[in-house]
Amino acid sequence: MSVRAEHDRAVLAGLLSRDPVLHAYQLGDLDDFFWPYTSWYRRGDSVVLLYHGATPPTLLAFAGPAEVGAMAALLGELAPVLPARLQAHLSPGLESALDVAFRVTATGPHLKMALTDRTRLAAVAPAGEVLGRADLPRLHELYAAAYPGNWFDPRMVDTGRYVGVREGDRLVAVAGVHVVSPAHRVAAVGNVTTRPGWRGRGLGAAVMARLCGLLATEVDHVTLNVAATNSAAVRLYERLGFSRVADYGEFTLVTRAG
Repeated sequence: MSVRAEHDRAVLAGLLSRDPVLHAYQLGDLDDFFWPYTSWYRRGDSVVLLYHGATPPTLLAFAGPAEVGAMAALLGELAPVLPARLQAHLSPGLESALDVAFRVTATGPHLKMALTDRTRLAAVAPAGEVLGRADLPRLHELYAAAYPGNWFDPRMVDTGRYVGVREGDRLVAVAGVHVVSPAHRVAAVGNVTTRPGWRGRGLGAAVMARLCGLLATEVDHVTLNVAATNSAAVRLYERLGFSRVADYGEFTLVTRAG
């Protein structure tokens, strides 16, 4: 069995939908909005995504405990044709399949979480208005002040799934999505932040409640990624009804010379 490129979205959807929470990002990337920025590789039932919409590209490889060996074999065969520099999001242990071809640097442990108790979310008063392209300068300014270094694709504002709270002409809290796919019934929340000086007032919970209310009509699985060390964010998400469903690591990969 060898690795091959996979171009059939129906085949990919069938494989990834076996665990839609673990693979929410990949399922979202099957939509037309993201598909042109993706390359897919398959070995048996194992699937890896190389996403070209970020700089450097990002490799996504997730597997349950029983599937780690098969995914490691895929990554080992794929390594020689990957870009010379990339980011990688990997299930625990998979980085070892790449450390022969790459210098692998961990950038931190992360959690995948999913909304599993909507009654907790319903207890939070929602706040925030839907943002659009006209709000991009304010969004960029807020992220520079409150969430520097975050990954924000401005095109996602066009989904109508970014909500924010204003104070005068400034945004002081925002919640959005990295992917949303009504076709595959999944969403991945992201770029959630509150401006320094406005924290501790419940605005993060309020914009999350507003956003998840919008998503409730179009998806079955609302997920998110969060740094395991960001205890304040983890506590917030747990209070809103999110549960930890998987661990993964984020890594920087650079081809080994020679």
